[in-house]
Amino acid sequence: MHGILAGVGGTGWLDGAVVLLTTASAIRYVDAHGADGRTPAVLAGAAVLVAVYALQRRAVRHGHRRRAIAGCLALVATWLVLVVLAPSFSWVAVPLSFVALRVLPYAAAGAVVAGMTATVVVAWTLMLGAVDPTIVVGPACVAGLAVLAYRALDREAVARQELLGELQEAQGDLVEAQHSAGALAERARLSREIHDSVAQGFSSINLLLQAAEQSWSARPDAARQLVAQAAATAREGLDEARRVVRDLAPAEVSAGAGPALEAALRRTCERAVQGTDVRVAVHVDGRPVDVPADVATAVLRTARGALANVVEHAGASTATVSLTYQPDTVSLDVRDDGRGFDVRRSGTSRDGRGSGLAGIRSRADQFGGAVAVETAPGEGTAIAVSIPLRSADGRR
Repeated sequence: MHGILAGVGGTGWLDGAVVLLTTASAIRYVDAHGADGRTPAVLAGAAVLVAVYALQRRAVRHGHRRRAIAGCLALVATWLVLVVLAPSFSWVAVPLSFVALRVLPYAAAGAVVAGMTATVVVAWTLMLGAVDPTIVVGPACVAGLAVLAYRALDREAVARQELLGELQEAQGDLVEAQHSAGALAERARLSREIHDSVAQGFSSINLLLQAAEQSWSARPDAARQLVAQAAATAREGLDEARRVVRDLAPAEVSAGAGPALEAALRRTCERAVQGTDVRVAVHVDGRPVDVPADVATAVLRTARGALANVVEHAGASTATVSLTYQPDTVSLDVRDDGRGFDVRRSGTSRDGRGSGLAGIRSRADQFGGAVAVETAPGEGTAIAVSIPLRSADGRR
């Protein structure tokens, strides 16, 4: 309550009310009594009241709580003397009640206001020489309403402060949750990129070296060529690892014309099956359109991931990769004649494709794309991925 009441007092209306009512009461006394024996004491008391109020207000502004409370009690005491000398100063009790409610605890402020109200009733009754019900009931009602109104403000302020605290705590939890979600998403992205680049590069190197070892005695020249291909693949894997760390797109493609993506796709497919018995054919359909660099990167890594599955798990002899351009979509289809698998099974499939397919789906979801898988045991596998070239708001 104190914070809200201090803000109310700081608007200036309370200062003006104290000065105005004190001045008016002093003028009324002089007008009614002239320069009698009490006039100097009344005027001096009025001046002291305003001075004490100024000191009390200064203590409130500077946050000196003890001085503010002492000033409030001094104000009430000065006012009591003035009321005894001149009952017309009873009107100053109204702004002084707000001062008490502002700086004193609720129970103490209520007691002070009650005491001031009783003083006003007694002073006016003695001045009139008779008991007037309006003089008794009127001040009591005004004081009661003032205290109850400020009590309601106090409770509302506490409720708002608690709500604000809960909101700030919820915002902190939301920021933490967003941070955690972002960290998990980044970990998933890095896992996918490492699987589709570094891990597949190591797999190709392993296949090339195994083939070289098997043909070293019978065909040393062919074996040396396979070793050279493994070394080249290792260098490419190192470059790719550095690009993943730096979060850069593959060097073989950038945003722009379709032929660059087609050439990069052919090189990617050739490298994916290099040193294996799998033959891959690449087809391009539709009129080439400009493809953003991030979408082109997704297409290449999807093709590489799908062919890695073909080489490592499908037992296929041939694979066909089809790139299809549409005005607002680019599609990639990868088909093989391998052993296939049961697509209805969740998680990692029987032939070990779970991780690769999960990465392909995750990458497509990142761009708002779609993935469809058609396969059955013994019937090969077809993976279709479509990625929109423009987002819902048309900015891509």
